[in-house]
Parts: sequence; C-alpha cells; structure tokens
Amino acid sequence: MSIYDYDGDAQRAIEVVLNGGIAIIPTSVGYVILASTTAAINQTIAVKQRGPSKLNAVAGCAAMHAAVHVLDGRNRRIVRAITQDYDLPMGTVAPADLNHPMLRNVDPAVLERTTLDGTLAMLLNAGPLMDRMAQLSFEANSLLIGSSANLSLQGTKFCVEDIEPAVIDAADLVIDYGLMRWANYKKSSTMINVHDFSVVRYGSCFDLISDILRRHFDIALPAPEAKALSDQMAPI
Repeated sequence: MSIYDYDGDAQRAIEVVLNGGIAIIPTSVGYVILASTTAAINQTIAVKQRGPSKLNAVAGCAAMHAAVHVLDGRNRRIVRAITQDYDLPMGTVAPADLNHPMLRNVDPAVLERTTLDGTLAMLLNAGPLMDRMAQLSFEANSLLIGSSANLSLQGTKFCVEDIEPAVIDAADLVIDYGLMRWANYKKSSTMINVHDFSVVRYGSCFDLISDILRRHFDIALPAPEAKALSDQMAPI
C-alpha cells in the first residue's frame, strides 16, 4: 500500500486545473506547474518570466501517446521499451494528430506555443501522480500544459522548498512528495524526437536512454556536447 493517495491527489489536482486554476505537482524529474485554460497558462508563463521562444509541453500517459502521437510500429516499441520496460521518464517529441479533439480544444495561440512543425512534446512515465492526472485529462479531452516549477533559467526544482516564492504563490494547489527520484541529475527530463531520434534536450537519464537505444535498437544518439534544440523546448 502506498504512503501517498495518488488517486485522491490526482483528482484534487485535475479539478483545480480543469476549473481554471494552477497546480504544482511532483514528478520523478522535478516539480512541474500545470494549467489547462488559456488564462491560467498565460499566467504561468508570466510568473515564470519565460521568453517567447520557449515552448510548452504536456503531461502525458500511454493512452494519450498512442492516440495523439503519429508513429510507426518500431518507434512505438522503442517508446514502450524506455518508458515501460525500463521504467524511465522521457520527454517524448513526435508528430501529432492535430485533428485529435484534445488539440482541437486548445486555443490557437496556446497551440502555437505547444507545437513545433507539427510535433508535440509529451512527458511520459514521470511518476504515478502525473500518470493518473494525464489519464484523467485524456478522458476529459483537455491537455495539461506546463513546464518546470521554477523561474525561467533558474534550474529544475526537486524539492518544494526550493521553488521560488513567486511561483508557489501563483499556484492554487501545491502537492509536496518531498525529494524527487532523479534529483542527482539536477536536470529535467531528457527530450527525444522519437520520429528521427534527434536529441531535443539532454537531461535526466540520458545515459540510460542512450544505452537502451544503442543495445536494443542500434540507434546511436549524439553525445551531450552536441548542439540540441533546448532553447526551443519546455523544461517540463
């Protein structure tokens, strides 16, 4: 039996967010700030002082990934291997079905800051609370859009007490599960474009993800020193 009430916490948080509020929740790759309505999303961007080039990402789950991302069978098997067989978090970038109801429901201005050349970044397998919230959002046809709970360029926070007061004050709900699992990396999620296997961002568990791709699928990712697209994608 878990010491945390994941189902109850997910229900509380999703109700806040879908009703126009802002929630800060724990994930294995740091605390994230989530919103769903246009006003709340814009408020998180303003509070975090994010530049216009930074894109949003969405909280994802396996069902949402299967329905919204457009990938062939081998690439889907690779995502399953990383996020399910090896139980690792990954910012999963892939072409998206822009006609899916979840995306048709998004304000065009928000969608413009959430997609890039037809791709959508979805954080998968970042802990049981986010998984449950993402499943609830999928069932409601409403995206949970967000980024790391910190001022822009100030680093991912792995404890609530490290989050800047201005960011905390903007949230209608803060769920505190203590120190998060991948804190030793001191980075948000690794983000991979799983259509062409370019590295969008080097982050937590990159070494493990890279090893899985090399050993099982004969895919060699560029070394972390190579230029990534991290200036364009969200630190969720």
